[in-house]
Formats: sequence, structure tokens, C-alpha cells
Amino acid sequence: MPRRKRATKRRVLPDPVYHSVLVTKFINGMMKDGKKSVAEKSFYQAIDMIGEKSGSNGIDIFEKAMSNVKPILEVRSRRVGGANYQVPVEVRSDRQQALAIRWLVQFARDRSEKTMAQKLANELMAAAKSEGASIKKREDTHRMAEANKAFAHFRW
Repeated sequence: MPRRKRATKRRVLPDPVYHSVLVTKFINGMMKDGKKSVAEKSFYQAIDMIGEKSGSNGIDIFEKAMSNVKPILEVRSRRVGGANYQVPVEVRSDRQQALAIRWLVQFARDRSEKTMAQKLANELMAAAKSEGASIKKREDTHRMAEANKAFAHFRW
């Protein structure tokens, strides 16, 4: 926690193609070493691939995948009387979005396809169908929170 003042939220401009702030945040999350144009190219290629494979709008599938991956509960460590407890807490909406982006990018990178655009397209399509590694991560997070429901009274 900051001692002086709260950190200010930066405004993110919508992307030029889909006019969506979510897309900009996702591209920024994908970016490595400040190479934004490379991340943009991969993302837009992935959306085009999704559109071709599924026959529907690629951006709709992207938004469905994002909403499917967002976690509702997570556990946070809380020290009470010399013992650490995993306390289940609800996830704020901005953190839900950040976690979903992080998980989708991470598990897309871990896939075995050749290009990042292919990896991302397949991970997003799997997530939109409620399957794939990023959905499993969300389920594991929820399962952990459910298992530690007994410590919910330690919530602060």
C-alpha cells in the first residue's frame, strides 16, 4: 500500500481497428520488449484466423473468451496469530480483466503451434468454448477458493 497517495489510473486509448479499450489492453499485455507493432500484428492476424475458422465475427469470440476466463473468486494470504491462511475473496473487475489477459497470453505462448497468431487464435477459440489451459487455470483458482471457504471469516 502506498504511504503518500493513491496511484493514478492511466487512460488507455481505444485501438484504431475495433475502437475497443479491451483490445488495446490485450495488445499491451501481449507486447514484449516494447514491440507494440509486432503484438498488434499477431493479435489482428489471430482475430482474422478466428473469423475464417469459425465463420463468425472474430472480435465477438475474443470478448466471449475474455468473459469465460475472468475469475470471480481467488485466495489471498492472510496472517492471523502466527499462521497463514488462504482466505477466499471476490476479485475486483479491473483485476478480473488483468488476470484474464495474463492467463490467455501466457497459455497461448505455451502452445505448440508455429506462430504466435496461430497460438493465440486457438487459445481464444478454446476459451470461448470453455475449454483449454486458461479455463483450467480459472477453474483451479475457483476450486482453491471453494476449498478454503472455511477461512472466509478472516476476510478483511
